[in-house]
Amino acid sequence: MVSPGARLVIEALEDAGFEAWLVGGAVRDGLLGRPASDADVASSALWPQAAQALRRRGVAVHETGTAHGTVTAVAQREPVEVTTFRSDGAYSDGRRPDEVRFVGSIEEDLARRDFTVNAMAYHPQRGLRDPFGGQRDVLLGVIRAVGDPAARFSEDGLRVLRACRFCAQLGFTVEDGTLVAMRSCKSMVLNVATERVTDELNRLLTAPSAGKALLETWDVLAVVLPELVAMEGLDQRNPHHCYDVLAHTARVVDGVAPNALDRWLALLHDVAKPAAFFVDEKGVGHFYGHGRLGQAMAGEVLGRFCFSRAFVDDVCRLVAIHDDATPTTEKGAARLVRSLGGRFDLARALLGLRRADGLAQAAGGAQRAEAATRALELLDAVRATGEPVGVGQLAIDGNDVMACGLAQGPQVGAVLRELLDQVMEGSVPNRRDDLLALVRAQGKEMGR
Repeated sequence: MVSPGARLVIEALEDAGFEAWLVGGAVRDGLLGRPASDADVASSALWPQAAQALRRRGVAVHETGTAHGTVTAVAQREPVEVTTFRSDGAYSDGRRPDEVRFVGSIEEDLARRDFTVNAMAYHPQRGLRDPFGGQRDVLLGVIRAVGDPAARFSEDGLRVLRACRFCAQLGFTVEDGTLVAMRSCKSMVLNVATERVTDELNRLLTAPSAGKALLETWDVLAVVLPELVAMEGLDQRNPHHCYDVLAHTARVVDGVAPNALDRWLALLHDVAKPAAFFVDEKGVGHFYGHGRLGQAMAGEVLGRFCFSRAFVDDVCRLVAIHDDATPTTEKGAARLVRSLGGRFDLARALLGLRRADGLAQAAGGAQRAEAATRALELLDAVRATGEPVGVGQLAIDGNDVMACGLAQGPQVGAVLRELLDQVMEGSVPNRRDDLLALVRAQGKEMGR
């Protein structure tokens, strides 16, 4: 459970006469048998004392958060945060304590933490210190607030999103009283910086149990993703679908690759279904145009958070065409990549979505999933050939086209795209001399 770096830090502090414990997520993950992403040590030493003790042992120390009693040690090439036992004061801004008090025991330090599964301490010799039943909740798979849940969430709105994220990362269920408090305190999330909200949502969506978290905490997440409200419970009334829109979406999210592009695309691919929904005279539900409408809505959703313009454009572009026909030949797969600017990553994300989308439908959706799986294989075959699918892979570029007499401007790109089409159709080889000859011949025909 204790990594080599954390063990060295604990030994250095205790050899200097202080008390030190491994705390937080590393203890929880150790009980779960999971690798810990980071190590945190709580100590009775004030930060200058901790820094001095560690440096005496040859450990590099960086003063990263001294106002809160924290330094970062680099031991065995591992960063280890070392923080003085502390208790937080009032949270007047609903986000950070107005002051911290350094205290004398690990129990007081654990009492300030958010959830029982994060409020445990471990020592290589003294074993586990668990005053709030965190080990029990790890075994039960439960996220439970330490003490009064409403008080915990009122102190720091980020904790509301952290609970949702832990549900996704650990596959745990939020305890009933804690979930009620999350719902009543969800407006506290509005006190959290957009960057932190974006980070929590990304971590939630890319986690192993993201779909579970969406289904269990959608009404909490609605404070930043209000579109979930209309999706929940919407009976699609269509023979192709056996789930409501939110349940379908949750299954699609779990069915695509766990990266930001694929998971946000999955989350938003049907975001416009509630707006596009209508029932025909036979009582069958339809969603005509929901892809194109979803393109605009996805842009609005992602615009609330801290994403690059390129990322937003990629997601929106794929939402718009997610229901289009799936290619059945290598040429069709190549044309798909070509339509996406030569981006194989976008083509894979789109086909991966279609596969997961089919698997999250009624029985007939399996055929759509199989078609997408075959298309992914075709995509791999296209890539293996090395044949150009984007203008950047042509043997000439815009400078070459302009050297043939075409003035700089949009027409240069149009010429390159036409050349790419001809190369992909096999009417001209992708060789520099052949392409230049074709450009010159076309120029003469146009009277340049």
